[in-house]
Amino acid sequence: MHPHIDDAVARTAGDHDAPIETDALIVGAGPVGLFQVFELGLLEIKAHVVDSLPHPGGQCIELYPDKPIYDIPAVPVCTGRELTDSLLRQIQPFGATFHLGQEVTTVRREADGRFFVATGKGTQFLTKTVFIAAGVGSFQPRTLKVEGIERHLDSQLFYRVKDPARFAGKNIVVVGGGDSALDWALHFAQDGPHRAESVILLHRRDAFRAAPASVARMRELCEAYEMQFVVGQVTGLDEADGRLTAIKVTGGDGVTRVVPLDMLLVFFGLSPKLGPIADWGLALERKQLVVDTEKFETSEPGIFAVGDVNTYPGKKKLILSGFHEAALAAFGAAPHVFPERRVLLQYTTTSPKLHKVLGVESPVFD
Repeated sequence: MHPHIDDAVARTAGDHDAPIETDALIVGAGPVGLFQVFELGLLEIKAHVVDSLPHPGGQCIELYPDKPIYDIPAVPVCTGRELTDSLLRQIQPFGATFHLGQEVTTVRREADGRFFVATGKGTQFLTKTVFIAAGVGSFQPRTLKVEGIERHLDSQLFYRVKDPARFAGKNIVVVGGGDSALDWALHFAQDGPHRAESVILLHRRDAFRAAPASVARMRELCEAYEMQFVVGQVTGLDEADGRLTAIKVTGGDGVTRVVPLDMLLVFFGLSPKLGPIADWGLALERKQLVVDTEKFETSEPGIFAVGDVNTYPGKKKLILSGFHEAALAAFGAAPHVFPERRVLLQYTTTSPKLHKVLGVESPVFD
């Protein structure tokens, strides 16, 4: 885990018996959720952040941590990981508390106007405002549909690689035809500290969704007998003494072959699930939250939605659009948090108040 991410996780809250009282609760720690912390912080609105993933970054970290992003204003190119790290550094002055690996299960309005929010792990909040920045929902891996295979999950069957060293020297079968499947097959087939004893890439057809360069490199390694590529689908398994010893692969010719293995890596992609949000009574359109374009407020006053989870006329699913939405949502939330205060637009370039909030010195202009 990156050091800047570690810094954020170090502030993760522990268990609480009583509800945590806060001005704002952000559901989702992707780029837009992180920037929402910043925009709220400028208005002196304190926030807690909940995310179902065990780390900040959302889709950027789950789907393309090392893929280049080219459309962040003033940043010609950065990876998903670099963008996440930069946002975590940017929000450090505001001391947001992260509650990671938790999914919000309950949201209800209390008699005093605040929202009671609870997670599946029992963490509870009383918050004046809620910001849903859940992207397209929580990501769950698409699973292999073979009877009995789930018994070997996280021992021999894996949908994510958390510790590459665990696969070194093993006989591995990698299933899938996208970037993740190709990238990991190449990683384990080539010289390095994680080189496997053998690597077989299995895909249902001889065509790929992965980067052409990765496909070309895979074919080179196959020609050099450094790995194998097999067309077919997993249709069964063999076990001995409670361990997975082989999978049964049925090819396009209808013939089923037995392929021995130590480890099975499956990359069928991640399926977004809107999850409990769909049951919160908010107006939905095609599984997205309907918002206005002044405050990005949902059908429930005090609950805002920013980023890919929302929809409105002209909506574009871009990170930069989410940043814009976060700014207006923060101003929209201010009257709920500070009903007696008039909130004025100030600029970080010139405002001594914002410089104090950010912990920087006010520049002196001639």
